[in-house]
Amino acid sequence: MARPKSSIPRYKRRRPQSLLGRLWKWLIRLILIFVLGSILWVLAYRFINPPITFTMMSDVLAGRGATREWMPITEIDRDMVRAAIAAEDGKFCSHHGFDYQAIENAMQRNASGGRIRGGSTISQQTAKNAFLWQNGGYVRKGMEAWFTFLIEHLWGKRRIMEVYLNLDETGIGTYGVNAASQRYFGHDASAMTTTEAARLAAVFPLPKKRGAVAPLGFTRRYGNIIAARIPIVGRDGLDACIYKGAAAPPKKAMPPVTKKPRPLPGEEFESAKPLPPVEASEPDESTTSEPAPAAESNGTLPPQPQPTTNQQ
Repeated sequence: MARPKSSIPRYKRRRPQSLLGRLWKWLIRLILIFVLGSILWVLAYRFINPPITFTMMSDVLAGRGATREWMPITEIDRDMVRAAIAAEDGKFCSHHGFDYQAIENAMQRNASGGRIRGGSTISQQTAKNAFLWQNGGYVRKGMEAWFTFLIEHLWGKRRIMEVYLNLDETGIGTYGVNAASQRYFGHDASAMTTTEAARLAAVFPLPKKRGAVAPLGFTRRYGNIIAARIPIVGRDGLDACIYKGAAAPPKKAMPPVTKKPRPLPGEEFESAKPLPPVEASEPDESTTSEPAPAAESNGTLPPQPQPTTNQQ
């Protein structure tokens, strides 16, 4: 029996789509969902403080806990901000999220062998801390670049620094400079000495292995170099973008220090003894001579040693 002819003209009939065509269609949809979703996520965090991160969740699941006490950038001691710039990203106010020279230098060092070192800016580290996870290879680095682009254009430098100083891991189960200052020094981060800020910044690259209290070896020397760079950051205005249009917090008198900082999650995982000299685990860094930082007025910091970092 002959099939009845369709009343729909042939050129209007829907042809069955190939498997490849359907896959492309779904891929485009996923890309659009990711792009729109990530933009909305970043916009939300411009006004809402991130409640938790993937790194925090990993500490919680491992039983180490995760403690953070948010402090606005308008209250954090300015020496702490300058210490972060001196230690992590001297061009923070002049780049747009990426320091291409630092990335090129890191690629050359890594290609020559030895320890893998990163060239991430504070913006890249903030994007990773707020939206992504540790490690992850090229997939995570690609997503990190996208989120870095978004926060640079949707947040601005002040918000980036605020989120960075409140989310960066500063010890076992401890996040942010305020919780770290209370843990290590017995007072909050609204008033810090230059030495305290520098030693805390020296812990940023390896927070689970370095100590801010009575540091030894490379950590102590690196902290001393950061302390010497803090006045240079202030003199050359390398932190000016953070306080643009807003008054910087005044320097406060040091608050009374409690005899013993209140206990925080993760203390049971740390040894009561001082950390061993870095020479035992980082022979190449401990034997490297560190030139004294020279005063410069061209808006850049003097060369600094490249500590081992987990910002990949």
